[in-house]
Amino acid sequence: MQREIDQILKRWKDSKIRKPLLVRGARQVGKSFSTEGFGKANFDNLVVVNFEESPEFIDCFMDYQPKAIIDRISILTNTTIKPQKSLLFLDEMQECPKAISALRYFYEKMPELHVIGAGSLIEFVLKSEGFRMPVGRIQSVFMYPMFFAEFLWALNEMRLLEYIETIGVETKIEPIFSQKLEHLFRLYLLIGGMPEAVSAYLNQVSMNEIQQLQSGLIRSYHDDFSKYASTAKHKYLKEVFRNAPRVSCQRYKYSNVNPAIESRFLKDALELLCDAKCLSKISHASGAGVPLASSENPRKFKISYLDIGLMQSSLDTRKATIQNRPILQINSGQIAEQFVAQELQSFADPYSGSSLHFWARDAKSSSAEVDFLIEIDGTPIPVEVKAGSTGSLKSMRLFLKEYPKTPLGIRYSMHELTYNDNILSIPLYMIGQTKRLLRSCV
Repeated sequence: MQREIDQILKRWKDSKIRKPLLVRGARQVGKSFSTEGFGKANFDNLVVVNFEESPEFIDCFMDYQPKAIIDRISILTNTTIKPQKSLLFLDEMQECPKAISALRYFYEKMPELHVIGAGSLIEFVLKSEGFRMPVGRIQSVFMYPMFFAEFLWALNEMRLLEYIETIGVETKIEPIFSQKLEHLFRLYLLIGGMPEAVSAYLNQVSMNEIQQLQSGLIRSYHDDFSKYASTAKHKYLKEVFRNAPRVSCQRYKYSNVNPAIESRFLKDALELLCDAKCLSKISHASGAGVPLASSENPRKFKISYLDIGLMQSSLDTRKATIQNRPILQINSGQIAEQFVAQELQSFADPYSGSSLHFWARDAKSSSAEVDFLIEIDGTPIPVEVKAGSTGSLKSMRLFLKEYPKTPLGIRYSMHELTYNDNILSIPLYMIGQTKRLLRSCV
């Protein structure tokens, strides 16, 4: 499956300031598949060390001497590892924390060797007491489930993607293509972006079986929590993750998760799940300037779930509901906002893992809330997710009035592409074209 990270890995390979790379993200988002595919396509040989499948490799890291480590791995794998010619891929590194620490010494003593590490819930190790992250000696890149364009790539809808890229405010989408895009969009809402679910659909597996597969993936996350967290932490992690689909894209209150549990325990669990990219925070920002993170209010936030397909499975949303009902009426618009949150993550810097943002004013006489704030070309842009093609958009208008230097607002909906009165309305299935369309209007 073609993924955006393929190009990121190629740029990393050729960089003159390359460091060992840590591919971070939740379980089953495609880290191993993409890395191994990249290694096979771009190096003379790929050497994979999977600490979960082959724990004997843990002993290769009894010290921090890169040459000695490479010699041990070479003997165990019966291969020759050559700098500039080989890719060493250290997978499931959460099983061998010393291997993470060793990346520093590969950078310092053997920088010519290409080394990539990955792991599931690796943040549980990075956050553990006594572990010291080799800051400044490694580079991280964050990977998420497949976004909508990657889903279309997997379905071999390249011509349709090329067509979308030609559409502007003055050139409307032909109805026959908008109908097809809406059909594929609704399909994505059911299947989501987990590569295993997408692959199952491509292999003509029934939707019922795909939903069973999704349920199995959710259970595998719960199993991981019990494996890499203490018994006490596991209880809170499970509680927060289990409730996340229900409260996704709403103001987050710990009392809504479980009023019987002290908020400090739930807070720690939520932070860990967000660090591990199982969930994502949508943080409040003032909108007064950039970077948006500089004005975050840690007490006001929402969350988004890992994947829209897993979310539908968790909520037991029926296929007929997705196929037949207006998108913005499903779960009171929660499904549409979850989709938008996932798509906006594809805009973000893959090296920073930064959070999403929203804007709100909670004054008693004039409360307002804008679903998302995004930063494009150094400017905060308000974003609303709306059902209709018309409407007052009162909160967005209030934001634009309060910050008159903001050139326009964006509305994502299921209606056609338009630009009127400083509001750029973009169909949900064209979110990936947001930057291009915005730049054409300012």
